[in-house]
Amino acid sequence: MPPKTRKPTTAPAAVGAAADRGRQLDGEPVTVDSAPEAQPKPQRASARQGKAKAADSGRAQDGEEPPKAVKPRASKRKRADVEEAEGEDENQDSKPTKAAPAKKQTRASRPAAKKRQEEGHEDEEPKEERPAKKPRVAKPASQPTAKKGRTATKKAAAEPVPKKTAAQPALEPAPEPPAPKRVVRHRGPGARTVPINEVPSKQLDIFVFGEGSSGELGLGSLKYDGKKPIDVKRPRINHNLKGVVDIACGGMHCIALTHDQRVLTWGVNDDKALGRDTFWEGGTRDVDDASDDDDDDDTGINPKESTPGLVDLSLLPEETRIVQVAATDSASFILTDDGWVYGWGTFRGSDGIIGFNEDTRIQPIPTIIPGLKGITRLACGSNHVLAVDLNGKVFSWGSGGQYQLGRKPLTRHGGPSAGLNPQPCGKFSRKHRAIFIGAGSYHSFYIDDNHQVWAWGLNNYAQTGLRENTGEDDAMVLQPQIVSSLEDQNVQQIVGGEHHSVARTADGKLLTWGRVDGHQVGHPTSLYTKDNAVFDDNGKPRILLEPTAIEGIKTKFVAAGTDTSFAVDEAGKVYSWGFSANYQTGQGTTDDIEVPTPIDNSAIRDRQIIWAGAGGQFSVVAAAAQDESAKDELPNGN
Repeated sequence: MPPKTRKPTTAPAAVGAAADRGRQLDGEPVTVDSAPEAQPKPQRASARQGKAKAADSGRAQDGEEPPKAVKPRASKRKRADVEEAEGEDENQDSKPTKAAPAKKQTRASRPAAKKRQEEGHEDEEPKEERPAKKPRVAKPASQPTAKKGRTATKKAAAEPVPKKTAAQPALEPAPEPPAPKRVVRHRGPGARTVPINEVPSKQLDIFVFGEGSSGELGLGSLKYDGKKPIDVKRPRINHNLKGVVDIACGGMHCIALTHDQRVLTWGVNDDKALGRDTFWEGGTRDVDDASDDDDDDDTGINPKESTPGLVDLSLLPEETRIVQVAATDSASFILTDDGWVYGWGTFRGSDGIIGFNEDTRIQPIPTIIPGLKGITRLACGSNHVLAVDLNGKVFSWGSGGQYQLGRKPLTRHGGPSAGLNPQPCGKFSRKHRAIFIGAGSYHSFYIDDNHQVWAWGLNNYAQTGLRENTGEDDAMVLQPQIVSSLEDQNVQQIVGGEHHSVARTADGKLLTWGRVDGHQVGHPTSLYTKDNAVFDDNGKPRILLEPTAIEGIKTKFVAAGTDTSFAVDEAGKVYSWGFSANYQTGQGTTDDIEVPTPIDNSAIRDRQIIWAGAGGQFSVVAAAAQDESAKDELPNGN
């Protein structure tokens, strides 16, 4: 057909051209009956301005006639060959086996092809496959057409077509939205949940007394008002502590929570119990050396340990609210309002450090305690922790060498590290809920919803309240057992020292039992008989076997140190008794205090005490802050 004798382009011809071009785009073979030199030079229409009209006008000016569809044949089909070769390169992974389905798909795709032609994307090739009866190779003469294809590809990249984007999910799967990913990733230990615990708000003034040579009083390393921060004989207010709402004593360190959600620690940091860096290059000196100058303001104590310092809580989830702090001899713990527990430090056994968990020997900064959720209260012994959840289930972890965990302390492989994972205490034949938990150094308690007291752990001085194997060095209660001597007493609070225990009933009765040779239980020697006590070979009482009431004091709070005890009465007066070699009774003497005696000095005489606690050689009491009226609200600290 001569090049310039084609019929004028009409609307039907344009539609036919668009259809043929759509078949080319879909991979269907289309041939023309013209010579190679009759191929029109490709024309590019301006973007977004009558693209289809510009394309038709270009063909009309060149005398181009829309190609006619004929039977496929292998002669002189340069443009079709090139486009077919490109289609084969792009769709070589999968090809239909029959031509009929391909034609059907082409018809279905014609409207889309026409639309793309009208938008100026006539050279854009969809991901549709075409049948290949005879593999063909592009000829050099068709290179201009290939160049046009590259130009169209660049334009398509600049102006993506929705259909092309929709055809790519298999090659580029849409990633999961970032927000849901973060929610799922944090939906584990520590994730914010519905608050279940009330955040304390009652601010306290803190008073300290005892030895303090290791910084456990938190008074710093220098004199204050001419007084050294060591060997504090009677209660002294700690000016370094402001806005405290909860506090707990470990063996030789303390932890406190402030009203603005800061956590402060002070004392011995050998096992990272403070949860912060306390390295100091100043060295130390013997604070008990009589040759020291009393006028010297510097005591030689590490100021970073002896001064309350902030624990970094930045790794905790945002909006975390802390409700309780707790401490063992070598570790510290915090409880959040939504029931998560965090801790740091380590646990020790009779052979030294056991570890903080199975993977970590010493944990220097706060970390989540796995296996716990919905926790409402914590209680600590020397090297073990108790926790109770919303359902009243009691969990324990730490050192279990004296069965203070209420379960076997060893794994089947012979190691004690299994105790470092929180697990439920004991096995019970009937269901009941714990409403209170308490701990001594190596023994444990909880009170159930029927007001029965359960006890387990070391029992060599009958500190559990049970007579089982009392007096033997290795006497232990292996599983939680009901303390029958406390039935019908309606016990509300129960705590323990190293070898003795103290309890308070609903009507304010004060009960004590256990070791007596340091006056830990606060009874006069005349009280002990062969029926209620165990005597040594010299006829001296050693053990008070059962809980026994101390008359004359109506209590609302009780506490115990290693070998000392405290009771706060309804009027806000605090009593102490027991071992006092380091002034830990606050009575101003190193002699043992045989019976409960009020602590009386100018610092607390006119103050209403509402809380007390003790470590090994020091003690702490707390009163409502002076700018606030005294209320019945008590701190949670042990």
